[in-house]
Amino acid sequence: MSFQGYDKNFKITDKVAIITGGASGIGQAIAEFYIEKGAKVAIFDVKEDVADAAKEIGGESAIGVRVDITDGDSIQGAIDQTVEHFGKVDLLVNCAGVALLDDAENLSDDYWQKTIDLNLTGTFKMSQLVGKQMIAQGHGGKIINMASQAAIIALDNHVAYCASKAGVVSMTKVLAYEWAQFDITVNAISPTVILTELGKKAWAGEVGEQAKREIPLGRFGYPEEVAGIALFLASDAANLITGENIVIDGGNTIK
Repeated sequence: MSFQGYDKNFKITDKVAIITGGASGIGQAIAEFYIEKGAKVAIFDVKEDVADAAKEIGGESAIGVRVDITDGDSIQGAIDQTVEHFGKVDLLVNCAGVALLDDAENLSDDYWQKTIDLNLTGTFKMSQLVGKQMIAQGHGGKIINMASQAAIIALDNHVAYCASKAGVVSMTKVLAYEWAQFDITVNAISPTVILTELGKKAWAGEVGEQAKREIPLGRFGYPEEVAGIALFLASDAANLITGENIVIDGGNTIK
């Protein structure tokens, strides 16, 4: 098998991507970048105005579908709608998630279960059902899971979040191993704090300043920086990369 090369402009022209949580934050940044590089995007989000948000983000290149990622029937219906509209699915980016925080001795059962349900189970259900679609199509695909630096280091008050994201990284490796035979690559991205609207609020003031002092590069990240990694992993340049967790944290986890 000879090397076929890849588009050095990192175009993903005519690829169809599903992006969960794509109506805001990191997911929106990825959706915008994918569309700029030639993809069609289906934004899966729980927000009621997801259809309007998708139109604003990508015009005719995007559709928005309201989805509960913890419900298999909801997911399958949204996948069917995507295939009916765009004809196929080539890429899946799992961005939807939640951060419900408390110290370990006081964390409620509700916070624990909602975190696992959305961050881990939801990511698995999306991957499982989109993976089945990719396998049935017969021309491979790429799945990108949003993990976190919390998958590999301890963060105060993040016990459920850390556990869920560690599970995402482990799941990514298993799916990559099982689905390599179908030419489906599965990788994860683990960012530090990213300055989305929610990130700015959660890490304002001294708590944020203290956290930045722990990062060798001395700053948090921006959604567009995560989108750059997500574009690379979606492109043919990353065809030999699978089962990896790419950390984008300013050096926070190298200490």
